[in-house]
Amino acid sequence: MSERIPLRKRLLVRLLIASGLIAVCSVAATAWLAVATTTRALREEQGQALAADMEVLAELSGYAATHRDWRGVAATVRELSAQTGRRIALVTPDRRTIADSAPPGTSLPPTAAATVDPLRTDTYSERGAQLSGTDPRVVGPYRLTTAERTKLDLLARKRQSCFARNGVETTLTRTPSGRPVVADADGATGQNAYVPEPCADGLLNTPTRTEEKALAAFHTLARDCLTRAGVDPGLPVALGDALPGLPFRSPSFASGYDKTDVKDMRQVESCLDEARRAQLDPYTAPVAELFLGGGGSPAVRFDMSPGNKAKVVGTAGLVLAVTVAVTAVVATRLVRPLRALTAAAQQPPDRHVRVPVTTRDETGILAAAFNDLTERRERLEAQRKAMVSDIAHELRSPLTNIRGWLEVTRDGVVDPEPALLAALHEEAVVLQRVIDDLRDLADADAGTLRLYREPVRCDELLHQVAAAHHVATADVELRTDIDGTPWLDADPVRMRQAIGNLVSNALRHTPAGGIVTLAARQDGDDVVIEVADTGTGIMPEELPYVFDRFWRAEKSRSRRTGGSGLGLPIVRHLTAAHGGTAQAASEPGKGSVFTLRLPGGPTS
Repeated sequence: MSERIPLRKRLLVRLLIASGLIAVCSVAATAWLAVATTTRALREEQGQALAADMEVLAELSGYAATHRDWRGVAATVRELSAQTGRRIALVTPDRRTIADSAPPGTSLPPTAAATVDPLRTDTYSERGAQLSGTDPRVVGPYRLTTAERTKLDLLARKRQSCFARNGVETTLTRTPSGRPVVADADGATGQNAYVPEPCADGLLNTPTRTEEKALAAFHTLARDCLTRAGVDPGLPVALGDALPGLPFRSPSFASGYDKTDVKDMRQVESCLDEARRAQLDPYTAPVAELFLGGGGSPAVRFDMSPGNKAKVVGTAGLVLAVTVAVTAVVATRLVRPLRALTAAAQQPPDRHVRVPVTTRDETGILAAAFNDLTERRERLEAQRKAMVSDIAHELRSPLTNIRGWLEVTRDGVVDPEPALLAALHEEAVVLQRVIDDLRDLADADAGTLRLYREPVRCDELLHQVAAAHHVATADVELRTDIDGTPWLDADPVRMRQAIGNLVSNALRHTPAGGIVTLAARQDGDDVVIEVADTGTGIMPEELPYVFDRFWRAEKSRSRRTGGSGLGLPIVRHLTAAHGGTAQAASEPGKGSVFTLRLPGGPTS
């Protein structure tokens, strides 16, 4: 009765579970990827990373405002990239890399996020706005010396104390150029702030020598531009508006400028901008383009609509159903031949059941191997039965003869004459030979067959075998044909036994007038020994079985005329024990050739 396999251990169930898990994981991974991708796209489209982008732009613009070139900016780029989790690349307008947080060779995004130019973009005063103007951190020649800072700090503290005595709360700040600024509670400074009369000495707002020198150069650049534009350079202009980093107006210009002349006003403003940029340009880094890539910023929560959820669930269910269905079909086709194999293997051994081979895959190969194993088992079983029968027959025949003659002699029917004793001795010798052959085969099967190797000359070996069979060759010519003097490293007794069995077998099947030839030759490192006869030969369908035990070419032959059927198996085992091979070739009606190929030995 076949054993019932638990449901959880069935191959079909395990395949279905595995495929279901794979399908679920695939659908989940696909859905997660789609949601993550959509979320990132929405975040970028909605500008949720704008604040971080402006922070990066402001930081790099400040670097450009305070450095004459971009040397050393790589460390700042890496630090910003680590803080924001985004790729930051800074390149020249002709796309030569200045600094990049990504590995070398990484392609740039399609478009630049911004242009880093502190002379045309103020990312300091107007954080988050793309306004035209100069970054106040660009101070250039207006940067105060240490002595000037010290003097102005003293004046600022005095003014702050004066304000305090007059009941005005103030704070002290410092501009990028190093000038201290006193601001009231509302943050107003300069001319926009309230100044008590006792504190209005004008000392803090007076330009220093460094500032006067820079302002003079600025006036020259502005007048040159106005002259080229055809505008009277003597028009009064308030330069304080043109230089937002200075908390005062230039005393070189009056406040009577006629702002109703729109054309002149625009030209003057243009010249002021041109002069400002021309004066500060040598103190800033060259213009660069900023590229920003994706990063690991926190994901924005993305909630799908009920309709989208239904689509995802429906698609996942469809994929899962198709996967399970396909797996079920495949698994059923895979399990069917395995079940047939199991059923065949559980049949009684004497039935030798075979299974059909319907595929060419691994299952088909397994079925073919099972059928081959069944066929070999059936053949071995038949050989075993035949061997038992043959052994019983081989032992019964001489024992029956011996017992019969001994009983009639005991009863006085026949006298124990020499001829009778000779016949009984011959029967005992036959019985002893069968037993010796069986013992040799048993030793060979068990691997206990002992060999006493020594250098052996093939010519002497073949001559000894021929001489031993000389009496049995009255009607058959026995020849020897030896090419050179081949040597073997072999047991001479066992080799004479093997070659003698071949010669006996050849003489037994060669009619009168026939020829049996013993030949030996050197073939490379091997020695080839052949025993050829001109006898009846062997049928092609019988040739594969000539070395099987108790096989006879003619089934009707008796032990005396056909041998025991053990000689050729002994030849094969003795040859294999010497590291050689035994082969047979035959043509019915023309004779047979038995070939022994053995490893050659050293000459002595």
